[in-house]
Parts: sequence; structure tokens; C-alpha cells
Amino acid sequence: MDFLSFFFPDRSMCVVGVVLQWRFKRTRMSGHGGGGDPHHEDFQLKDTNPLLGEQWPKGAAGPAGGGGLAGWLGVDKPSSTYDLVEQMFFLYVRVVKAKDLPPNPITGAPMDPYVEVRLGNYKGTTRHFDRRANPEWDQVFAFSKSRVQSNALEVFLRDREMLGRDDYVGKVTFDVAEVPTRVPPDSPLAPQWYRLEDRRGEGGKVRGELMLAVWIGTQADEAFPEAWHSDAAAVRGEGVASVRSKAYVSPKLWYLRVNVIEAQDVQPQQARGGRAPEVFVKAQVGNQILKTSAVPAPTLNPRWNEDLLFVVAEPFEEQLVLMVEDRVAPGNDDLLGRVALPLKLFEKRLDHRPFVQSRWFDLEKFGVGAGIEGETRRELRFASRVHVRACLEGAYHVMDESTMYISDTRPTARQLWKPPVGVLEVGILGAAGLQPMKTRDGRGATDAYCVAKYGQKWVRTRTMIGTFNPTWNEQYTWEVFDPCTVITIGVFDNCHLGNNGGQQQPARDGRIGKIRIRLSTLETDRVYTHAYPLIALHKSGVKKMGELRLAVRFTCLSLVSMLHLYTQPLLPRMHYLHPFTVTQLDALRYQAMGIVAARLGRAEPPLRREVVEYMLDVESHMWSMRRSKANFFRAVSLFSGLAAAARWFGDVCQWKNVATTALVHVLLLILVWYPELILPTVFLYMFLIGLWGYRRRPRHPPHMDTKLSWAEAAHPDELDEEMDTFPTSRPQDVVYMRYDRLRSVAGRIQTVVGDMATQGERLQSLLSWRDPRATCLFVVFCLLAAVVLYVTPFRVVALVAGLYVLRHPRFRSRLPAVPSNFFRRLPSRADSML
Repeated sequence: MDFLSFFFPDRSMCVVGVVLQWRFKRTRMSGHGGGGDPHHEDFQLKDTNPLLGEQWPKGAAGPAGGGGLAGWLGVDKPSSTYDLVEQMFFLYVRVVKAKDLPPNPITGAPMDPYVEVRLGNYKGTTRHFDRRANPEWDQVFAFSKSRVQSNALEVFLRDREMLGRDDYVGKVTFDVAEVPTRVPPDSPLAPQWYRLEDRRGEGGKVRGELMLAVWIGTQADEAFPEAWHSDAAAVRGEGVASVRSKAYVSPKLWYLRVNVIEAQDVQPQQARGGRAPEVFVKAQVGNQILKTSAVPAPTLNPRWNEDLLFVVAEPFEEQLVLMVEDRVAPGNDDLLGRVALPLKLFEKRLDHRPFVQSRWFDLEKFGVGAGIEGETRRELRFASRVHVRACLEGAYHVMDESTMYISDTRPTARQLWKPPVGVLEVGILGAAGLQPMKTRDGRGATDAYCVAKYGQKWVRTRTMIGTFNPTWNEQYTWEVFDPCTVITIGVFDNCHLGNNGGQQQPARDGRIGKIRIRLSTLETDRVYTHAYPLIALHKSGVKKMGELRLAVRFTCLSLVSMLHLYTQPLLPRMHYLHPFTVTQLDALRYQAMGIVAARLGRAEPPLRREVVEYMLDVESHMWSMRRSKANFFRAVSLFSGLAAAARWFGDVCQWKNVATTALVHVLLLILVWYPELILPTVFLYMFLIGLWGYRRRPRHPPHMDTKLSWAEAAHPDELDEEMDTFPTSRPQDVVYMRYDRLRSVAGRIQTVVGDMATQGERLQSLLSWRDPRATCLFVVFCLLAAVVLYVTPFRVVALVAGLYVLRHPRFRSRLPAVPSNFFRRLPSRADSML
């Protein structure tokens, strides 16, 4: 049976070569980065020692504490509100509004005011208003401490009509050394009115006042996400919104179950050729279309009683459209009637026990709507009806991600949620060594941002412009309802910054890499600080795109509740009481991912479809030769322990180590005469193994493994096939070559499956009398075995069998054993195959 050479057509192996093939795999993989290969070291997880926690200016005392520019490098002030990131300081300027502004000195009309905030070489401007003497902006500007180039902060009030002149209406100046420090949870700093100074700089005052608030704060400030940042000063126009940090919430998804029972008084059009109508129901919700089977309808009351399942999201914007159609010919259906039903019409079911009341709905022909009234509408309406039982299933979890990397297992209905068992805190510190993703001004550039997804909550960090070593230092928190879940964090290149530098930007954000962390692999109340490799597969091979530095902490709220979860089903009860088929789950997951991507793409700023699809692993089900090899060798590695045990037992039976074989004989005698010790010995042995392994338990969370993924040894053509579109966009000769390769692999799988079926059929044929002589021999053997085992004590039988298996090689024959010879001669149904 050629079981281990599925993917290696140039090697001929049989099942007895499991260990040799596994050794070959380990040798080959170690040659691509194992041992001391420095290239492979780049793909490993690295420990980091960031300076986490809050660092406060010297002498700061609450919101009124004064802190100067030199004091920003002062002593520590411990705090626990933002303790998983490195502290970053910003000079915040809130421009609230202005009043009593003077008119334009030339036209005499009200000015078009806007405010410019300048600190050294950095400047930010508010939006302008047309002809308004009392404008309100309420905009915040944040200047990074690491890029402060001046001790003076200047706030200018300008008139848009004077835009071409190097002039301004008035200004307000602040000494940075005198700016107060403020940190949440302290109350926000109250803004104050400031008189505008004369532009001649002689200390004179001009008409008009600005309401401003200026303070020194950190990234924990409430104004941080919405503020204009000096790091993104080059971004203009619509691109400003796309560089800010945001939190998103996935739409609340429901399964809509539509049970189409029957129709009444269906009136097909004139029958063609005397055929019987074949009536079916087509149901549509948005872009989801499902059909019942076509039922021959010699009568006017066809019956289906079929369930159709859809995914819908709150708020319910679509309608359920039911269309009764007659299949005239393939691709030619006649519409007999339709009805559009709002989703709010259906009840929400929270368990399998409540009975959902069915309802009759009148059908309208050719989609007659509200635009036709009166007699015309009543004439076009006829007596046909459809009988439907529909409900919104709230006791299921709507899966929009792969079950392997699921991050949420709660049912849709909030009434069925249980209290959280923990809290997950993630500090996204920064990245290092990112690769150029595009070209700007003739040089490589990357504008990186990070997206994290866990449960229904998505977060997006701000975009760091033009740096290969971005620093975010943003901390986020999630409630944990099940520890056996996964958080996914991805890094992307922002390609929607507007017409920056006159360069045409691509339409899709670039993928840099992503990581996954399973919460159950983390110790509670421990802070993990590591640099995770960002690995990407390209047509040329695997490539490291950089490193992502994170600080992760999983806090347990209730140890008893968390341990109790390990005894409960992973998904809600309805998935097991009334399960869906695999085909239904795949289709529903695909529809759910499309809805989530569409809804998040409508946010401001949008979380774009390519980002959502990459985070949700939309392409995880696509064929990949590399992934198939990886999964195959995962299975081989899984059974490697059994292979090693079998090899050791074979050495014992061959008496290669006389002392070991003698000890095994002694153990056999003890277990035979004291069989009650077998199970206690087994469990005690596993307990000791687990206790001994605690000292060498994994200290780091798992990460993307290039060896396990078979990424380092993959052929470039296999990677190109993996990245191909669906349907394919490659040349015809390349497709032919890949098809032939797939046929070769499938042929080996087909052979192995056939061999497995053959062995099972031989086992069945023992008592089937397909081979009357073999069955007769087996029946007689069973009778003799029953008599012998009845009259002989079990301990004697077990001892004799054990000693026979462990007999010395001089008492062994090189020929196959009698049971093996007998089994191989049994018939199978392979003889009946074409």
C-alpha cells in the first residue's frame, strides 16, 4: 500500500516505511533552516524587554502638575491604566472656537477664518468657514514629544482671503515649558479664552478671541484617536481620516431559517407540449439566492417542506423575496408569483423547543408593487398563496471565520450569553524592519498600520507614514468568554492616503503579514513581550516582511468558570441538537464573511474588504500543494511516537538488548498475575510524564512556523499555483501541467484509499462465506478458540501469548506468520471494480 508517497511520485514506498519517510522529512526540513542555519533564525520568536508602564514628567502632580520639555525625561510614576505599552508623550492643542473676529480689512465683509497651529517645522490647520465671525472648530492637534523642535507653540488665526500673503489676523503664543500635564482618569482640561496678539509682535491686542486648551498628555488621552498627528503631517484631504486609530464592531449576524412548506392554487402558464409543470420556490435575501427542488405539479398545490438558510445582519435592511417559478427548460424559468417580506416580520427563536407558527402569504404576479393601486392592483393579484415557516435563529453562533481560528463562540442572542471568564489586553508596541511596499518619490516606502480582531471587536491603529520601523504603542482590551479562542493581528500598508506627492496610489491595501495567538496557550496574569516574525509567501518563496512587537496579558476573572468551560461543547447547543451540514456551513460562512466585509467597509474610515478577508482567512479552503504536504507531514509526525514505540518493541522481541528484554519479561509476569495494576500503572505513568514535563513546558506563545508550513521547501511553481486566482488566470500550458500533477497526486490518494477499503473488505469476508473454505477454517478456529479459552485460565493464556511474542530470534522464522498469510488470501470487492 503506497501510503506515504502521495506527494512524491519519484519515490516508491510502502506502509512499512513510515519511520524512514518521517526521518527523510526531518532531514530535508532541517536542511532548509534547521539546526544552526542563520536564515531560519529570522523566522523565530524573539524575547523583548520594552520599558512598559507610564513614565511621567518630573514634578508632575495630577492635572495641574507643571512639566517642562526637559522634565519629559524625568522619573517614573507608576500607574496601571496603560501598562502594556511604552509611554509616549504628546503636546495636545484643542482649538474649540473663536468670537468677535474682525472683518476683512479690504472688503469689509466677515472673514473666512481658519486656525494654524505651529510647533517648530510642524504645522496643522483647521477647516475654514465662509464669512463667519464666530466659528466653531473643536479640533485637536497632537505633536509628538520625540519630534519637538521648538520651545514656543504658536496658534495663528488666518483669513482664507489672505492665503497668498505671509500674513495673519492674530496669534496666541505658549511657552512649552509652562504647559500643564494631564492624564486620564483626570477630568479634561477646561479650554480658556485667549485674546489675539497683534501680528506686528509688539504686544498689542487685536479684536477677537480664541478658545483653546493646551496640555501635555499620552496616548491614553481621550483626544488621541481623533487628533491630527504631526507624524502624519504630510497627509492631506480625504486621506486624513484613514490614518487615525479606530475601533469597529462586527454587525450582529443571524441565521434566517425559511421552511418552504407548500403552495396553493398555483396557476402555471399555458402548458407547452402537454408537459407537467415543474414548480419550485426561489428565495432571495440581498445577493443570497437559494432554491427548493423542482416538484412535478399535476395538481395546483405543490409541496416541498424544505429548509433554506440565509445569513442576515442587524439592522435588517434587506427583504426576503419568495418567487414561485415553473421550470420550462434548463435556464428558462417562468415566474408564477412573488412576495417580498421584511425581515422584521419574523420572530426570533432562542431555543429549539419553541414552535414557530407557519403563515400563508399571498403571491403577486410579476412583482406588482406599491406604485400600482386600486383596481389595477387587485386585477393583477390572484389567489395563489405560499405556506412558509420562517424565524431568526438566535441560539446559533454565526461563523464568519474558520473554526480552526475561531475567536468567538457565543450565540447571536445576547440573552444566552454567559459572563466573561477573563480579560485579554494587547499592547501593540511597534514593528521593525518592514519591507518597502510601494514607491514614493523614486524610493521605497511603507505606511504601516495594524489591525487586531477578536470576537466582534476590531481595532485599527493609526498609520505611521514613511517609516520601516513604526511605533504605535496603543493598548486595547477585550472580554474573553472562552479561552480556547484565537486573536488575529495583521499589519498592512495604507494605500489610501490621497494623491500624496503626485503619485498614483494602488487601490488595495498591501498585506505585510499576520500572526495568531491562541489564548489557551497563555499563562494567566503573565505579560508576554515578544517580537513576532511577519512572514509572507511570494511566488519566489517565503520572505520575512519584518517583526511585530507585542505585549500580551490574559487575566482570569473566574478560575472555576474557566475550568468548567473545558467540559462544555465549544459551540452553542443548537449546533449539536440541530446541526447543519458541512456544505451548508461552508456556504453560510462565505455569506457571513461577505456581509461583515461590506458593513465594515461602510464605516468611516472604512476597514477595507481586502483587510477583512485577509483577517478572516477567506482563501483558507483553496487548494494548495504546499499546505497539503504540510498537513500530511503533520499526520506523519502525529504517529511518529507510535512508530518509535513499535520500533522499540521490535528490538525487544529481537533480543537486541538482553537486559531490556529480561525486564520486559518480568513486567509481563507481574501484569499477568496482578492485572488489577494495569490501569493504575498506565495513569500513574502519564501523571509522572506530565509532572516531569512541567519543568520544560513552553514558555512562549506559538507563532507562524515556516518548517511546519512547508514554506521553506515549497517549489516556486507550487507557490504560484497557491496564489492563483479562482478561476485561474495562468496560461493554458501552465494549467495543463498543474492539472497533470494534480492527477498524479490524486492517483496516489486513490490507490491508498482503495488499499484501505481492501483491508476492511477482507476483514468483512471472514464470515461472509464469499470464500467458503476460508470462512469454514475461520469458523472452526473460532470454535476451538472458544473451547480453549473457556477451559484455560486467562492468566495462562495471556502469559503464553506474551512469551510467544517475546520469543528468542532462533525460534522465529523469516517467513510471514500464518495469520498474515491467511488474511492476505481473503477476497475483497476489488475484483469487481472496473
